[in-house]
Amino acid sequence: MPFELRPYPTPTLRPEGSYLQNAWRQSVYPIARRMGVDIKLPTVSPQPYTRLAFEALEFAKDHDRGDQYNDRVMRAFFQESQDIGDPKVLTQLATGIGLAADEFERALESHQYASRVEKLLHHSHQEMEITGVPLFVIGNRTLMGLQSRDALAEAIEEAEAGIYFQNRP
Repeated sequence: MPFELRPYPTPTLRPEGSYLQNAWRQSVYPIARRMGVDIKLPTVSPQPYTRLAFEALEFAKDHDRGDQYNDRVMRAFFQESQDIGDPKVLTQLATGIGLAADEFERALESHQYASRVEKLLHHSHQEMEITGVPLFVIGNRTLMGLQSRDALAEAIEEAEAGIYFQNRP
């Protein structure tokens, strides 16, 4: 589901700034090492807006490539530091997973999926009142922010046992 921490026109962060450098050094990198996740702070500066990438995801979903597209975009940004706000980059990523470039480009240029993305963003921001990521919805339980393996396992066990909490944000 799409979620924007800093929707346009809110300025996005710069990776060379102390906030992101410190957050990644103190939190992201240690967790990634423990979990064996190959991730690095993207060097794209300022960080791109993601609305167009979300529109592209909806196109990919309609062509049964949503998971592949999402995986490719995440790898492009968090491993290769590609600018996922650039339509040309998105098109290259999309064609790399088998989507037709001409149809993909037309969908982005016409903003064919803009209203769908707007509805999804409204749902995440307004209806679910999400204020941060990552977010895990397990059963009827919502866990926001970084969670321990134990906390996630407990939530899964409770959901499997039919124990539900009303703690959605």
